[in-house]
Amino acid sequence: MTRPQPTDAEHEVKSVDLIVSKSDIEGNITYVNPIFIKISGYSQASLLEKPHAILRHPDMPKAVFKYLWENIKEGRDVVAFVKNLCADGGYYWVLATVKMAKNPDGSFRNYMSTRRSVTDTAKNQIGVLYKSLLEIEKNEGEKASWEAFNNFLSQNGIHDSETFNTFMKNLNKETV
Repeated sequence: MTRPQPTDAEHEVKSVDLIVSKSDIEGNITYVNPIFIKISGYSQASLLEKPHAILRHPDMPKAVFKYLWENIKEGRDVVAFVKNLCADGGYYWVLATVKMAKNPDGSFRNYMSTRRSVTDTAKNQIGVLYKSLLEIEKNEGEKASWEAFNNFLSQNGIHDSETFNTFMKNLNKETV
């Protein structure tokens, strides 16, 4: 599949929308719900058995996905802001909750991600962080971006996935 050229067209994720996908242990998509198809613009056939990374927008720093994968592989849920690339080159922001589902015997079943809308306040604040991390990644490399991401976590008192998730959820609340 050829990746589309990114544009500045944002696709709206409404507050009632719930985007759902499941993937195998390697991150290949095994299920998408209809709202996922509608917002992303991809057909179900073009998504199934493909890595989730095909949706990765170039504005997303690799450090965020490194953090996500390190935690979910250990069975810890992660809540994170993600900017995804649509089939037409547009994009959409979501607050993704990613978790590992297990079979009754405790073995791996799949990874499941549910995604909800993102407030404008959260988009602006997380956008600044992601832009900074991406700039470091481009100029100094992935290791430097990872260190900067960890410095951000430390400066905000985020010392585990639970406090990270709470921070992300709180950032997505509208302020009055």
